[in-house]
Amino acid sequence: MVRKPKKQVIYEAAARLFQEKGYSAASMRDLAERVNLKASSLYSHIRKKEEILQKICFDNARRFLEGLDEIQQQFSSPLAQLEAVIFLHIDIALDDPTSITVFNDEWKHLEDPYLKDFVKLRKNYEQRLLDIIQEGQSSGVFTTVTPTTALNTMLTSLRWVHYKHAGDEPEKLRKDISALILGGIKV
Repeated sequence: MVRKPKKQVIYEAAARLFQEKGYSAASMRDLAERVNLKASSLYSHIRKKEEILQKICFDNARRFLEGLDEIQQQFSSPLAQLEAVIFLHIDIALDDPTSITVFNDEWKHLEDPYLKDFVKLRKNYEQRLLDIIQEGQSSGVFTTVTPTTALNTMLTSLRWVHYKHAGDEPEKLRKDISALILGGIKV
């Protein structure tokens, strides 16, 4: 059995703790208890609680941005790109539901300059998705609903996936969710 590095164990335990209690209510003492360390020993691995939140938020932001880069290189049609983005969101959420919960719900607790940097990454990602939607509208593939309405509806529809019900098959989720979202935007 391969043992995980202590720092990785700490990050995973922190993500679960933030998911359960919320970032504000979770303490370093709580985290130390979860990983069987004294609080003073925990600080030799992690300088402060926000360091963990930063890592969770920025690691996930990078996963989404790198995934979008690959999608835009692989597919030229807006429809194929949007379907691949939907699959990307589902796959990332199912792969690591704990950190995605923290990423979706707790990012607002970041402090500047990290909050500003995170918001910039988020806006960049959303703008790139808006561009895909607008390109699809210009080419007559997507309906002419307000692009921000289409974007926010799509993202909101994907934010619950990490709460997947036991027994739901990932492939069925991908098929059903993409059919619902794309069915609403396709001409």
